[in-house]
Amino acid sequence: MMPRTDTVWPVVHDERAALVRDLETLTHEQWEAPSLCAGWTVHDVLAHLIDSATTTRRGFVRRMIAARGDFDRDNAVGVERERATHPDATLASFRRVVNRTDTPPAALATRLVEAFVHGEDIRRPLGISRGYPAQHVLTALRYQARTPESFGGGRERARAVRLVVTDAGVTIGSGPEATGTATALLLALSGRPVREGEIQGPGAGPVVRR
Repeated sequence: MMPRTDTVWPVVHDERAALVRDLETLTHEQWEAPSLCAGWTVHDVLAHLIDSATTTRRGFVRRMIAARGDFDRDNAVGVERERATHPDATLASFRRVVNRTDTPPAALATRLVEAFVHGEDIRRPLGISRGYPAQHVLTALRYQARTPESFGGGRERARAVRLVVTDAGVTIGSGPEATGTATALLLALSGRPVREGEIQGPGAGPVVRR
């Protein structure tokens, strides 16, 4: 079942607001720390979140034409545009978009993927923990399990394994088991590194491959 607008957006808004609170006391060194998103600092990821929160369907089409269909190039331009000289200014801009409901032309579940994965991109390197709403992380995980890697998903990683979600009592797929929390499995299917032993079982190798 596809997630509903009146279900997804309150969760996304709550996650944005929680991230604002977590970032309010960061030091300069923490802002410049490498995130889980390869090549981006914590500050860069926040700039990307602003860019994504303000991208409309029509605007996305114009941007992709300008980027010649290159998603990475478009993302880099967006980060450069939204990343202020001082992180406090970038955080202030993020506060202003917390309750926006703009979205590029993608499935609504991508808003959940972005909120949770980019939240962890920032939090994990900084040693910040957050308990995400399990049922919504599961929605994001199911979406990533059927989305190809070329679109940021993990279908190829999940194709021949059985994902066993320990904190939701749910399994996805069939094959050798890869066992972990919904958040850990979501990160792995999104191409992010996870902690050693966080995903276990005979199917863990394909899921967490580098």
